[in-house]
Amino acid sequence: MADTPLNLGLLLFIPYRAMESRVFAALAEAGFGDVTPAQARVFQRIAPGGSRLTDLAEQAQITKQSAGFLVDQLERAGYVERVPDPTDARARLVRVSERGARSIPIAAAVVAEVEAEWEAHLGKQRARQLREALTRLREITDPYQ
Repeated sequence: MADTPLNLGLLLFIPYRAMESRVFAALAEAGFGDVTPAQARVFQRIAPGGSRLTDLAEQAQITKQSAGFLVDQLERAGYVERVPDPTDARARLVRVSERGARSIPIAAAVVAEVEAEWEAHLGKQRARQLREALTRLREITDPYQ
């Protein structure tokens, strides 16, 4: 079993989880330690002008009920707010609140730091090739791009 190479999915997942762990650690240190990975999965998909709950559920690949539960938690913690949808008086949008917006640069700084470390480890050319390959792979794996 030790000689069996890891599949590509797992090889993609391991670095992602390492980056995610560092992001959550930095958020916790900055006072934003009450966000779970499940909540973050929904939070990171909120469009700049806000998103409907059904869109967040679809993009996070969870049920509408699960998305509603996670958004309720994020709203209670002050990371998001629900506002009327200006295009449909019956609908509401989930929008990043002021507190949520303050957490974004912290996460982005850690992501940039990790990417710089990965580039230093791989070299500029390999890091560029990796980004190009993954961007190309996104064409067939991400219906929300």
